[in-house]
Amino acid sequence: MATSGTDHSLTEGPARAALSRRRVLGMGAAAAGGAVLVGPVEAAQAAPGGPKRVLRAPALAPGDRVRVVSPGSTPNPTNMARGIEILRGWGLEVELGTHVFSKYGYLAGTDAQRLADLNAALNDPGVRAVFAARGGYGTQRIVDQINVAGVRRDPRVVVGFSDITSIHGKLWRETGLSTFYGPMVNWSDSRTGPESAEALRRAVMTTEPVTITRDPAETAAPVVVPGRASGPLLGGCLTLLSTSFGAGDVPKFDGAILFFEDVDEAPYSIDRMLTELRRVGALSRVAGVAVGQITNSVGGAGEWDAAAVLKDRLYDLGVPVLGGLRLGHGNGQLTVPLGARATIDAEAGTLTVEAGVRAR
Repeated sequence: MATSGTDHSLTEGPARAALSRRRVLGMGAAAAGGAVLVGPVEAAQAAPGGPKRVLRAPALAPGDRVRVVSPGSTPNPTNMARGIEILRGWGLEVELGTHVFSKYGYLAGTDAQRLADLNAALNDPGVRAVFAARGGYGTQRIVDQINVAGVRRDPRVVVGFSDITSIHGKLWRETGLSTFYGPMVNWSDSRTGPESAEALRRAVMTTEPVTITRDPAETAAPVVVPGRASGPLLGGCLTLLSTSFGAGDVPKFDGAILFFEDVDEAPYSIDRMLTELRRVGALSRVAGVAVGQITNSVGGAGEWDAAAVLKDRLYDLGVPVLGGLRLGHGNGQLTVPLGARATIDAEAGTLTVEAGVRAR
Protein backbone atom coordinates (compact mmCIF):
# COMPACT_ATOMS: atom_id res chain seq x y z
CA MET A 1 0.00 0.00 0.00
CA ALA A 2 1.23 3.48 -0.80
CA THR A 3 2.97 5.62 1.79
CA SER A 4 1.84 9.11 2.72
CA GLY A 5 4.32 10.56 0.26
CA THR A 6 2.98 8.57 -2.69
CA ASP A 7 -0.72 8.01 -2.04
CA HIS A 8 -2.09 6.92 -5.42
CA SER A 9 -5.67 7.42 -4.30
CA LEU A 10 -4.82 11.08 -4.67
CA THR A 11 -2.38 11.66 -7.49
CA GLU A 12 -2.52 11.60 -11.27
CA GLY A 13 -2.49 7.88 -12.01
CA PRO A 14 -1.18 4.64 -10.58
CA ALA A 15 2.61 5.02 -10.95
CA ARG A 16 4.33 2.57 -8.66
CA ALA A 17 5.49 3.87 -5.26
CA ALA A 18 9.08 3.30 -4.18
CA LEU A 19 8.15 2.39 -0.60
CA SER A 20 5.09 0.49 0.55
CA ARG A 21 3.05 1.41 3.60
CA ARG A 22 3.84 -2.02 4.99
CA ARG A 23 7.49 -0.99 5.24
CA VAL A 24 6.43 2.18 7.02
CA LEU A 25 4.58 -0.05 9.49
CA GLY A 26 7.74 -2.10 9.86
CA MET A 27 6.39 -5.53 9.06
CA GLY A 28 8.63 -8.43 8.07
CA ALA A 29 8.36 -10.41 4.85
CA ALA A 30 7.82 -14.11 4.16
CA ALA A 31 6.39 -16.13 1.28
CA ALA A 32 4.11 -19.16 1.52
CA GLY A 33 2.43 -21.60 -0.84
CA GLY A 34 -0.64 -23.82 -0.96
CA ALA A 35 -2.85 -26.04 -3.07
CA VAL A 36 -5.12 -24.75 -5.81
CA LEU A 37 -8.71 -25.93 -5.86
CA VAL A 38 -11.10 -24.92 -8.64
CA GLY A 39 -14.81 -25.61 -8.85
CA PRO A 40 -18.36 -24.38 -8.17
CA VAL A 41 -19.12 -23.66 -4.54
CA GLU A 42 -22.24 -22.77 -2.60
CA ALA A 43 -21.29 -21.09 0.67
CA ALA A 44 -22.91 -22.08 3.93
CA GLN A 45 -24.57 -19.09 5.53
CA ALA A 46 -23.29 -18.69 9.07
CA ALA A 47 -24.60 -16.04 11.43
CA PRO A 48 -22.46 -12.96 10.84
CA GLY A 49 -20.26 -11.75 13.68
CA GLY A 50 -20.27 -8.17 14.88
CA PRO A 51 -23.25 -5.88 15.54
CA LYS A 52 -26.73 -7.39 15.66
CA ARG A 53 -28.16 -4.65 13.46
CA VAL A 54 -26.89 -2.31 10.79
CA LEU A 55 -26.99 1.39 11.65
CA ARG A 56 -27.70 3.53 8.58
CA ALA A 57 -27.39 7.30 8.30
CA PRO A 58 -30.07 9.28 6.44
CA ALA A 59 -29.28 9.76 2.76
CA LEU A 60 -27.61 13.08 2.05
CA ALA A 61 -29.67 15.83 0.44
CA PRO A 62 -28.90 19.27 -1.02
CA GLY A 63 -28.31 21.76 1.78
CA ASP A 64 -26.72 19.22 4.15
CA ARG A 65 -23.53 20.24 5.93
CA VAL A 66 -20.61 17.88 5.34
CA ARG A 67 -17.17 18.06 6.95
CA VAL A 68 -13.85 17.16 5.31
CA VAL A 69 -11.09 15.98 7.66
CA SER A 70 -7.56 14.60 7.26
CA PRO A 71 -7.08 11.63 9.63
CA GLY A 72 -3.90 10.57 7.82
CA SER A 73 -1.70 12.55 5.45
CA THR A 74 -1.94 16.08 4.06
CA PRO A 75 -3.96 16.55 0.85
CA ASN A 76 -3.01 18.54 -2.22
CA PRO A 77 -4.81 21.94 -2.32
CA THR A 78 -5.49 21.76 -6.06
CA ASN A 79 -6.95 18.25 -5.87
CA MET A 80 -8.95 19.26 -2.82
CA ALA A 81 -10.46 22.21 -4.66
CA ARG A 82 -11.70 19.83 -7.36
CA GLY A 83 -13.23 17.44 -4.81
CA ILE A 84 -14.95 20.28 -2.97
CA GLU A 85 -16.30 21.53 -6.30
CA ILE A 86 -17.86 18.11 -6.95
CA LEU A 87 -19.50 17.95 -3.51
CA ARG A 88 -20.85 21.49 -3.83
CA GLY A 89 -22.17 20.58 -7.26
CA TRP A 90 -24.49 18.12 -5.49
CA GLY A 91 -25.83 20.96 -3.34
CA LEU A 92 -23.88 20.03 -0.21
CA GLU A 93 -22.46 22.66 2.13
CA VAL A 94 -18.79 21.77 2.52
CA GLU A 95 -16.79 22.62 5.65
CA LEU A 96 -13.13 21.90 6.29
CA GLY A 97 -11.66 20.60 9.52
CA THR A 98 -9.28 23.03 11.20
CA HIS A 99 -6.17 21.00 10.42
CA VAL A 100 -6.99 19.62 6.97
CA PHE A 101 -3.85 21.15 5.41
CA SER A 102 -1.57 20.95 8.46
CA LYS A 103 1.76 19.12 8.23
CA TYR A 104 3.61 17.20 10.90
CA GLY A 105 6.23 15.00 9.26
CA TYR A 106 4.23 12.85 6.85
CA LEU A 107 1.00 13.48 8.80
CA ALA A 108 -1.72 16.12 8.49
CA GLY A 109 -0.92 17.61 11.88
CA THR A 110 -0.18 16.02 15.23
CA ASP A 111 -2.19 13.04 16.43
CA ALA A 112 -4.09 15.35 18.80
CA GLN A 113 -4.97 17.76 15.98
CA ARG A 114 -6.13 15.07 13.55
CA LEU A 115 -8.12 13.31 16.27
CA ALA A 116 -9.77 16.55 17.37
CA ASP A 117 -10.93 17.28 13.81
CA LEU A 118 -12.27 13.76 13.33
CA ASN A 119 -14.08 13.62 16.68
CA ALA A 120 -15.58 17.06 16.12
CA ALA A 121 -16.97 15.93 12.76
CA LEU A 122 -18.34 12.66 14.14
CA ASN A 123 -20.06 14.35 17.09
CA ASP A 124 -21.34 17.66 15.67
CA PRO A 125 -25.13 17.15 15.33
CA GLY A 126 -25.24 19.50 12.34
CA VAL A 127 -22.72 17.50 10.29
CA ARG A 128 -24.49 14.94 8.11
CA ALA A 129 -21.40 13.40 6.51
CA VAL A 130 -17.68 13.06 7.17
CA PHE A 131 -15.47 12.81 4.09
CA ALA A 132 -11.79 11.93 4.39
CA ALA A 133 -9.54 14.35 2.53
CA ARG A 134 -7.03 11.63 1.70
CA GLY A 135 -5.42 8.50 3.06
CA GLY A 136 -1.68 8.09 3.12
CA TYR A 137 -0.77 7.08 6.64
CA GLY A 138 -1.75 8.01 10.17
CA THR A 139 -5.25 6.74 10.96
CA GLN A 140 -4.03 3.80 13.03
CA ARG A 141 -2.24 6.26 15.33
CA ILE A 142 -5.56 7.81 16.42
CA VAL A 143 -8.22 5.15 15.83
CA ASP A 144 -8.30 3.93 19.44
CA GLN A 145 -9.30 7.39 20.69
CA ILE A 146 -12.19 7.95 18.29
CA ASN A 147 -15.34 9.07 20.12
CA VAL A 148 -18.24 7.13 18.63
CA ALA A 149 -20.97 8.48 20.95
CA GLY A 150 -22.28 10.95 18.38
CA VAL A 151 -22.48 8.24 15.72
CA ARG A 152 -24.50 5.95 17.98
CA ARG A 153 -26.86 8.79 18.82
CA ASP A 154 -27.08 10.35 15.39
CA PRO A 155 -25.59 8.29 12.54
CA ARG A 156 -23.99 10.16 9.68
CA VAL A 157 -22.37 9.20 6.36
CA VAL A 158 -18.63 8.41 6.54
CA VAL A 159 -16.61 8.10 3.31
CA GLY A 160 -13.01 7.12 2.61
CA PHE A 161 -10.75 4.23 1.64
CA SER A 162 -7.16 3.04 1.94
CA ASP A 163 -5.83 4.22 5.33
CA ILE A 164 -9.43 5.00 6.36
CA THR A 165 -10.04 1.22 6.60
CA SER A 166 -9.25 1.49 10.31
CA ILE A 167 -12.07 4.01 10.85
CA HIS A 168 -14.53 1.84 8.93
CA GLY A 169 -13.65 -1.14 11.13
CA LYS A 170 -13.84 0.85 14.37
CA LEU A 171 -17.26 2.31 13.57
CA TRP A 172 -18.63 -1.07 12.47
CA ARG A 173 -17.45 -2.95 15.54
CA GLU A 174 -18.56 -0.31 18.04
CA THR A 175 -21.74 1.08 16.45
CA GLY A 176 -22.75 -1.11 13.50
CA LEU A 177 -22.60 1.90 11.18
CA SER A 178 -22.64 1.22 7.46
CA THR A 179 -19.85 3.35 5.98
CA PHE A 180 -18.66 3.91 2.41
CA TYR A 181 -15.50 2.67 0.74
CA GLY A 182 -14.99 5.15 -2.07
CA PRO A 183 -12.99 8.11 -3.41
CA MET A 184 -11.81 10.85 -1.10
CA VAL A 185 -12.01 14.61 -1.56
CA ASN A 186 -8.41 14.96 -2.78
CA TRP A 187 -9.84 14.30 -6.25
CA SER A 188 -8.02 13.35 -9.43
CA ASP A 189 -10.11 13.47 -12.61
CA SER A 190 -7.54 11.33 -14.42
CA ARG A 191 -8.09 8.48 -11.96
CA THR A 192 -11.69 9.04 -10.88
CA GLY A 193 -13.74 10.51 -13.70
CA PRO A 194 -17.47 11.21 -14.07
CA GLU A 195 -18.48 7.57 -13.51
CA SER A 196 -16.63 7.52 -10.19
CA ALA A 197 -18.26 10.77 -9.09
CA GLU A 198 -21.73 9.56 -10.02
CA ALA A 199 -21.19 6.24 -8.22
CA LEU A 200 -20.23 8.12 -5.05
CA ARG A 201 -23.22 10.44 -5.34
CA ARG A 202 -25.68 7.58 -5.84
CA ALA A 203 -24.23 5.64 -2.90
CA VAL A 204 -24.60 8.48 -0.36
CA MET A 205 -27.59 10.42 -1.74
CA THR A 206 -29.98 7.64 -2.81
CA THR A 207 -31.31 4.42 -1.29
CA GLU A 208 -30.69 2.39 -4.44
CA PRO A 209 -28.71 -0.83 -4.08
CA VAL A 210 -25.18 -0.75 -5.45
CA THR A 211 -24.12 -3.26 -8.11
CA ILE A 212 -20.48 -3.64 -9.12
CA THR A 213 -19.72 -5.77 -12.17
CA ARG A 214 -16.48 -7.64 -12.72
CA ASP A 215 -14.14 -5.73 -15.04
CA PRO A 216 -12.11 -8.13 -17.25
CA ALA A 217 -9.29 -5.55 -17.43
CA GLU A 218 -8.60 -5.64 -13.69
CA THR A 219 -5.62 -7.57 -12.33
CA ALA A 220 -7.79 -9.86 -10.20
CA ALA A 221 -10.40 -10.52 -12.89
CA PRO A 222 -9.17 -14.10 -13.52
CA VAL A 223 -9.78 -14.95 -9.85
CA VAL A 224 -13.21 -16.60 -9.77
CA VAL A 225 -14.69 -19.51 -7.85
CA PRO A 226 -18.25 -19.97 -9.14
CA GLY A 227 -21.11 -19.77 -6.66
CA ARG A 228 -23.39 -17.35 -4.88
CA ALA A 229 -23.14 -16.10 -1.30
CA SER A 230 -24.64 -13.40 0.89
CA GLY A 231 -23.60 -11.62 4.07
CA PRO A 232 -22.49 -8.22 5.31
CA LEU A 233 -19.75 -6.74 3.14
CA LEU A 234 -16.74 -6.10 5.39
CA GLY A 235 -13.06 -5.34 4.86
CA GLY A 236 -11.01 -2.70 3.08
CA CYS A 237 -7.34 -2.27 2.30
CA LEU A 238 -5.55 -5.58 2.87
CA THR A 239 -2.51 -3.94 4.46
CA LEU A 240 -4.63 -2.14 7.04
CA LEU A 241 -6.55 -5.31 7.83
CA SER A 242 -3.34 -7.27 8.22
CA THR A 243 -1.74 -4.75 10.56
CA SER A 244 -4.83 -4.38 12.77
CA PHE A 245 -5.50 -7.87 14.11
CA GLY A 246 -5.50 -7.81 17.89
CA ALA A 247 -5.96 -4.02 18.00
CA GLY A 248 -9.75 -4.04 18.11
CA ASP A 249 -10.66 -2.34 14.84
CA VAL A 250 -10.85 -5.34 12.49
CA PRO A 251 -14.38 -6.66 11.88
CA LYS A 252 -15.25 -10.26 12.58
CA PHE A 253 -15.69 -11.88 9.20
CA ASP A 254 -17.82 -14.86 10.26
CA GLY A 255 -20.64 -15.20 7.72
CA ALA A 256 -19.48 -12.06 5.90
CA ILE A 257 -18.42 -11.30 2.37
CA LEU A 258 -14.78 -10.36 2.87
CA PHE A 259 -13.72 -7.51 0.60
CA PHE A 260 -10.13 -6.41 0.10
CA GLU A 261 -7.92 -4.43 -2.28
CA ASP A 262 -4.39 -2.97 -2.14
CA VAL A 263 -1.75 -0.97 -3.98
CA ASP A 264 2.04 -1.20 -4.42
CA GLU A 265 2.34 -4.61 -2.78
CA ALA A 266 4.38 -7.30 -4.53
CA PRO A 267 2.70 -10.68 -5.03
CA TYR A 268 4.75 -12.25 -2.21
CA SER A 269 3.53 -9.52 0.12
CA ILE A 270 -0.10 -10.21 -0.79
CA ASP A 271 0.66 -13.88 -0.15
CA ARG A 272 2.09 -13.04 3.28
CA MET A 273 -0.94 -10.98 4.30
CA LEU A 274 -3.49 -13.53 3.12
CA THR A 275 -1.49 -16.26 4.82
CA GLU A 276 -1.68 -14.25 8.04
CA LEU A 277 -5.46 -13.96 7.69
CA ARG A 278 -5.63 -17.71 7.20
CA ARG A 279 -3.41 -18.43 10.20
CA VAL A 280 -5.44 -16.27 12.59
CA GLY A 281 -8.69 -17.87 11.40
CA ALA A 282 -10.13 -14.77 9.73
CA LEU A 283 -10.87 -16.68 6.51
CA SER A 284 -12.17 -19.87 8.07
CA ARG A 285 -15.84 -18.86 8.29
CA VAL A 286 -16.34 -16.25 5.55
CA ALA A 287 -19.37 -16.68 3.28
CA GLY A 288 -17.47 -15.43 0.23
CA VAL A 289 -14.63 -13.21 -0.96
CA ALA A 290 -14.83 -10.09 -3.15
CA VAL A 291 -11.49 -8.87 -4.51
CA GLY A 292 -11.15 -5.25 -5.56
CA GLN A 293 -8.36 -3.50 -7.42
CA ILE A 294 -4.90 -4.99 -6.93
CA THR A 295 -2.90 -2.06 -8.24
CA ASN A 296 0.82 -2.01 -9.16
CA SER A 297 1.58 -5.48 -7.87
CA VAL A 298 4.85 -6.35 -9.61
CA GLY A 299 6.81 -9.53 -8.94
CA GLY A 300 10.09 -11.00 -10.12
CA ALA A 301 10.70 -12.79 -13.39
CA GLY A 302 9.38 -16.35 -13.31
CA GLU A 303 7.48 -15.79 -10.06
CA TRP A 304 3.73 -15.84 -9.44
CA ASP A 305 1.83 -12.75 -10.43
CA ALA A 306 -0.88 -11.31 -8.15
CA ALA A 307 -3.69 -13.35 -9.74
CA ALA A 308 -1.78 -16.59 -9.20
CA VAL A 309 -1.20 -15.73 -5.54
CA LEU A 310 -4.88 -14.93 -5.03
CA LYS A 311 -5.91 -18.24 -6.57
CA ASP A 312 -3.41 -20.12 -4.42
CA ARG A 313 -4.52 -18.48 -1.16
CA LEU A 314 -8.31 -18.29 -1.80
CA TYR A 315 -9.43 -21.19 -3.97
CA ASP A 316 -9.31 -23.82 -1.23
CA LEU A 317 -11.54 -21.87 1.18
CA GLY A 318 -14.65 -23.60 -0.14
CA VAL A 319 -16.59 -20.38 -0.79
CA PRO A 320 -17.44 -18.29 -3.85
CA VAL A 321 -14.74 -15.82 -4.89
CA LEU A 322 -15.17 -12.89 -7.27
CA GLY A 323 -12.23 -10.77 -8.43
CA GLY A 324 -11.98 -7.85 -10.83
CA LEU A 325 -14.15 -5.31 -8.98
CA ARG A 326 -13.32 -1.62 -9.52
CA LEU A 327 -13.03 -0.85 -5.84
CA GLY A 328 -9.76 0.53 -4.50
CA HIS A 329 -6.70 2.44 -5.64
CA GLY A 330 -7.00 1.87 -9.38
CA ASN A 331 -8.50 3.90 -12.21
CA GLY A 332 -12.28 4.23 -12.34
CA GLN A 333 -12.74 3.55 -8.63
CA LEU A 334 -16.37 3.00 -7.61
CA THR A 335 -18.08 3.25 -4.20
CA VAL A 336 -19.58 0.49 -2.09
CA PRO A 337 -21.30 0.46 1.33
CA LEU A 338 -19.52 -1.54 4.03
CA GLY A 339 -21.62 -3.34 6.64
CA ALA A 340 -24.67 -3.57 4.37
CA ARG A 341 -25.88 -6.96 3.21
CA ALA A 342 -24.23 -8.02 -0.02
CA THR A 343 -24.53 -10.86 -2.50
CA ILE A 344 -21.78 -12.04 -4.81
CA ASP A 345 -22.72 -14.06 -7.85
CA ALA A 346 -19.37 -15.17 -9.17
CA GLU A 347 -20.74 -16.74 -12.35
CA ALA A 348 -22.70 -13.59 -13.23
CA GLY A 349 -19.71 -11.49 -12.18
CA THR A 350 -21.66 -9.19 -9.88
CA LEU A 351 -21.45 -7.85 -6.35
CA THR A 352 -24.78 -6.35 -5.23
CA VAL A 353 -24.99 -4.45 -1.95
CA GLU A 354 -28.02 -3.06 -0.17
CA ALA A 355 -28.11 0.70 0.37
CA GLY A 356 -25.80 2.01 3.08
CA VAL A 357 -28.16 4.91 3.84
CA ARG A 358 -31.86 5.10 4.73
CA ALA A 359 -34.60 7.33 3.45
CA ARG A 360 -34.88 10.64 5.29
